[in-house]
Amino acid sequence: MKLFPALEKEYTHETLSAAEAQHLAQEIAFAPVVFQVSRLMLKFGILQYLSDASKGLTQEEIMQKTALSRYAAQVLLEASLSIGTVKVSGQRYTLSKTGWFLLNDPMVRANMNFNHDVNYLGLFSLEESLRNGKPEGLKVFGKWATIYEALSSLPEEVQKSWFGFDHYYSDASFDAALKLVFDGERKVKSLLDVGGNTGRWAMKCVEYDADVEVTVMDLPQQIELMKKATEGKPGAERIQGYGANLLDENTAFPARKFDIIWMSQFLDCFSEEQVTSILRRAAQAMDENTRLLIMETFWDRQQFETAAYCLTLTSVYFTAMANGNSKMYHSDDMLRCVEAAGLEVETIHDGLGMGHSILVCRKQTL
Repeated sequence: MKLFPALEKEYTHETLSAAEAQHLAQEIAFAPVVFQVSRLMLKFGILQYLSDASKGLTQEEIMQKTALSRYAAQVLLEASLSIGTVKVSGQRYTLSKTGWFLLNDPMVRANMNFNHDVNYLGLFSLEESLRNGKPEGLKVFGKWATIYEALSSLPEEVQKSWFGFDHYYSDASFDAALKLVFDGERKVKSLLDVGGNTGRWAMKCVEYDADVEVTVMDLPQQIELMKKATEGKPGAERIQGYGANLLDENTAFPARKFDIIWMSQFLDCFSEEQVTSILRRAAQAMDENTRLLIMETFWDRQQFETAAYCLTLTSVYFTAMANGNSKMYHSDDMLRCVEAAGLEVETIHDGLGMGHSILVCRKQTL
C-alpha cells in the first residue's frame, strides 16, 4: 500500500509503549462517553468560561455561570480531567491544550456537529450495514435508500450539520481549484458540475469568470435546492440545472460538450463499481478537448496523519448513514476506476485547501 511519508511512519510501525496502548484501548472502549461529555462541555459553555478565565475557575464558579447542579458540574469536570480537556490545580480548573482545540478549531466543531446530529444514533446499526451493504442507520430519520435523496427532508439541525461538514471541507479548496480551472492556457466557457448540491461551486465559478456557463447535474430534489440557494444572486442566470439519478446506469450525461466536467467530493458517494459506471458515462460525453477534474480528499495523500484519521473514520458515515457501499478512497482505488472507464490521468495536484487532490483526466489515447 502506497502512503504519503507522514502516514507511512505512523501506519507501518508500532509507536506506542504497552502502557500507552492499554490507555488507548480504554479510550476506544469509552469513546461514546468521551464524545458526549466533551460535546456538553462545549454546549454548556464550560470550556469557553475556562478559556476566558486567566486564573481558571472553581467548581462553584462554574455552577454559578452554567446553572448546573453540583452533581452535574462535578461529573462533567471529573470526566473531562480524565479525557484531558481540562486541568486542575488546587480547586481551580483550567483549559488544556486539547480543550483549546476542541473549543477553537473549526474542523473539530464541524466534525463534532456532524457526528452528533447526523451519525450518532445511526451508528448503532453499523454492524447490520457492514453485513448487507445498506445504510441501515439512516432509518433513524426515515425510509430512504440513501441520505442524498433524504437531505431536503431531514430535520433542520441535521441538515445544518450535514451541509456545515460538507461545505467546511469543500469551501477551503475552492480558491485554489478556481485558479487551476480558469487560469490555465485553456479557456473554459462551459462547465458541468456533477453532484453540484446547493450550487456553491457553481456560484464560485460564475463569480470568478464573467463568461463561463455552468450546468449543475444532480438529483431533481437537489436541483430544486440549488435553484433556491442561487436565486437572485449575481451570475445565477448563467447556472442551469440538469436533474438526473446517476445510480441509474441508463442515465446519460448531457449531450452537449463541455470544456470541463467537474466532480468535487462526489465520487466518494458511490461504490467502486458505481464510480466506474459514472466515469464511463462521463467519458462517453467527452471529446479530446474535454477535461474531467476529480477533486477528492484521498486519505493516503495527506500531509498529516490527523487528516487521514478523520477521513478513514468518515468512511464509516458512508457505510452506516449515506449509502452503505462507498468511502473516502485511497487514490489507487480511484485511479483504477478512472482507467477502467476509458480515461487516463493527465496530472495530479495535491495539497489544495483541507487536503484535497485534483485528478485531471482525459479520454484514453489509442
